[in-house]
Amino acid sequence: MRALIQRVSHASVTVDGRVTGRIGRGFVVLLGITHTDGRAEADWVAAKIAGLRVFDDDAGKMNRSLADVDGQLLVVSQFTLYGDARKGRRPSFTDAAAPELAEPLIDYFVETLRDAGFTVATGVFGAHMDVEIHNEGPITMLIER
Repeated sequence: MRALIQRVSHASVTVDGRVTGRIGRGFVVLLGITHTDGRAEADWVAAKIAGLRVFDDDAGKMNRSLADVDGQLLVVSQFTLYGDARKGRRPSFTDAAAPELAEPLIDYFVETLRDAGFTVATGVFGAHMDVEIHNEGPITMLIER
């Protein structure tokens, strides 16, 4: 499982001209699933993101977590995180999980974060999405399990 997270001041996702998810301060999580991923990986990545201290404290040090700043999450499925462009010019996506595995695991990931008390917005699985990200910092990190 790969999660590319960006600390944002605000973000949104639009599908067919309709906003399907919008957040204020928090994280955009671009989430990729591979064939061997399961609930254990989703739990680990969700806990890592929830506890990650990359928000500034009063001294300007990255010392606060998402919960500390009452942050929100926008989770967007992103199979291209498993794209392999080492050979040729057209990436291979064979490491990305099939939709029948990926979609329920992404739903589980989102519910895990909601159950932890976070506000979580989402995109639409498999749809063409326009994602507006206002990266704050900029802070971008790859979390992989």
